[in-house]
Amino acid sequence: MRLLIVEDDPHIAELLRDGLTEDGYECDQAGDATEAAALAQLFPYSLLILDVMLPEGIDAGYQLGRRLRAEGLRTPILYLTARGTVEDRVEGLEAGGDDYLVKPFAFQELRARVRALLRRASGNAQNTVALPFGWVIDLGGRELYGAGVRADLTRREFGLLELLVLHAGRAFTRDEIIDRLWGGDGGVEPKVIDVYVSTIRRKTDERLIETLRGTGYRLGRAG
Repeated sequence: MRLLIVEDDPHIAELLRDGLTEDGYECDQAGDATEAAALAQLFPYSLLILDVMLPEGIDAGYQLGRRLRAEGLRTPILYLTARGTVEDRVEGLEAGGDDYLVKPFAFQELRARVRALLRRASGNAQNTVALPFGWVIDLGGRELYGAGVRADLTRREFGLLELLVLHAGRAFTRDEIIDRLWGGDGGVEPKVIDVYVSTIRRKTDERLIETLRGTGYRLGRAG
């Protein structure tokens, strides 16, 4: 999944990017509202992490959120700010925010809120999801189990399976998967997705990922 981090403090932006990248997300960065607005309209992000105070002004993050919502953007927004009064929280929610985190914060809390927002956006509010053919995926712990045994998936493999789980029933083309997991990196060949799918099947169950000829892949269905 691809996230956009909008933060003008390079140190904080780097910490957020490094931590979320370790969690398996693809992260883009913007240092101001102008750059963020352009990126948000250009790429299909799964979540925006948006600092309230940006170079354009102390409420530039809120203004950007309102603008994006007015333009029809439905991507979840998590606001970051040092202002934590009830009035500030209300303003953030009314400015199109889906959640609000006060600085300083523990990265573990940010991680939990990011996962919760992504689950909510996909219509799945559970951390642990029962999959077909006896498999269980822990989206919070980023682990996969079958018959009590943990499948050893790499970060990319888990990210691909997570994408299909969060959008169960929907088929993704190879290009769509590359866009979600690699951020549309032109250096990734579509056949790489076939390799990842083959490896996931070998580590789990051949039926766990279904191939739709001429379309792509989706989560398998029992019966």
